[in-house]
Amino acid sequence: MTLDGLPGLPARIRTYLDAHRRHDVPAAAGCFGPAPVVVDDGRTHRGRDAVRAWLERTSAEYTYTATALTAVCHDGRRWTVAQRLEGDFPGGTVDLAHAFTLDDEGRITALSIAPWTAG
Repeated sequence: MTLDGLPGLPARIRTYLDAHRRHDVPAAAGCFGPAPVVVDDGRTHRGRDAVRAWLERTSAEYTYTATALTAVCHDGRRWTVAQRLEGDFPGGTVDLAHAFTLDDEGRITALSIAPWTAG
């Protein structure tokens, strides 16, 4: 995945997206703050251990490519990044919105992943 077309994207979000794509769990986990919350596929994962377990599971579950579609900054701390994933998961293609919240140090404190529709 290339993030070149998303200027201004904070470093931790950029690092997380790249690390997750490469299945680099330690690098992806290092982007989160001390008490992160991730909501994905209707499940909530709270705390570093739960988020790391989620990263390990999702990194191993499917093979996919990701194309960045857009990124929107809502208020400096909240960003939404839309991606198209294509892979060996059911349905084969999905557009997802990754809604990030960052703390004062730029670490990810919350991430919510849900289907994305343009407009």
